[in-house]
Amino acid sequence: MKLYLSSFRLGDHPEHLVALLPPAARVAVVCNAIDAEDPAVRRAKVADEVHWLTELGLRPEELDLRESADFSPYDGLWVRGGNVFVLRATLARSGADRTLPELIRSEQLVYAGYSAGACVLTPSLRGLELCDDVVAVDGEVLWDGLGVLDHAIVPHLDSPGHPETELVARVAELYERTGVPHLQMRDGQALVVDGNHHELV
Repeated sequence: MKLYLSSFRLGDHPEHLVALLPPAARVAVVCNAIDAEDPAVRRAKVADEVHWLTELGLRPEELDLRESADFSPYDGLWVRGGNVFVLRATLARSGADRTLPELIRSEQLVYAGYSAGACVLTPSLRGLELCDDVVAVDGEVLWDGLGVLDHAIVPHLDSPGHPETELVARVAELYERTGVPHLQMRDGQALVVDGNHHELV
């Protein structure tokens, strides 16, 4: 697997993301975690993601999973944060939750993203309702993650500038109390996975 999972946005070391991808890679920008937001606000946030990735020398374009889940033209995915339950529901409706895990494990795609985009790869989303509103989901709330990782992720910890840092501290406390294996990350950090190599940068 080739993963770059950031706590927030590109993190402090996006060169690790670039190193996982071929030169001038085509990257699908998936922003379905913010589908519940105002459309104009959503468009502006998508434009920001595209801008930041373009500055890294990549070739990003939005792939809206409400319209298509064809990953074949792309070298990698960049999955934006937002509401993990909204993202999970869209992955299910599009069928991407059935195809993505194998594409990731076989390294046909580099998977990258932050916050909800990282958390959705975990075995279970239980506990994340403490910071993400399940009421925002249009339809059934799914509690299973994609199971690509064997542990949970708690982003934004000890990150005073992030509005969710106190909420995710409750998630981390729950996981510690109930014995859920998890990785704690502060904003700026990212988990890099390249085959058998795992590193928190």
